[in-house]
Amino acid sequence: MYPWKHPKLRPDRPAVIMAGSGEILTYRELERRSNKLAHLLRANALQRLDHFAIFMENNSRYVECCAAGERAGLYYTCINSYLTPDELAYIVNNSESRILITSMAKRAVALAALPQCPKIRLCLIVDGAGDDEAVRNLDEATESFPMRRSRMRRSVPRCSIRLAQPVGRRAFYGHYPISLRPRSTPSTIS
Repeated sequence: MYPWKHPKLRPDRPAVIMAGSGEILTYRELERRSNKLAHLLRANALQRLDHFAIFMENNSRYVECCAAGERAGLYYTCINSYLTPDELAYIVNNSESRILITSMAKRAVALAALPQCPKIRLCLIVDGAGDDEAVRNLDEATESFPMRRSRMRRSVPRCSIRLAQPVGRRAFYGHYPISLRPRSTPSTIS
């Protein structure tokens, strides 16, 4: 979800409300965070249609990472937070991701998987400390990027989430299922 017009129209409205904690993330804050993360991803040599992976539990920072990927025109792979290090490494390698974003709760699994992921050049921890240049705290890594408008938004691919294989005779394009076989007659919308 990239909320391109909402920060201008309703900056102080909630973009995300976490049901368990009641934490609120406004559109203004989501815009600021996703903009900085998008610039960080591009500064680490990710070009349009490159890949990064998100491995964390459900939290407000998850939405920020997805919005940054769409804003920068990148594919992102959302990885189940209950996987083992070997399973995580397999998915990261298979998706050809070059950056892994994780949380403090999933840090141990992510760090155990990193030696098996030769293409990962940077691991970002959204809510905890990093160890070195290869494992960094997300906020510290993005603090040098000013909040600025960019033209990155124009390079967003139509669908930022890639499925490995179509499900049955249907594939998913973003949030909308599409049929893999063409329609025989045009449909009309009334």
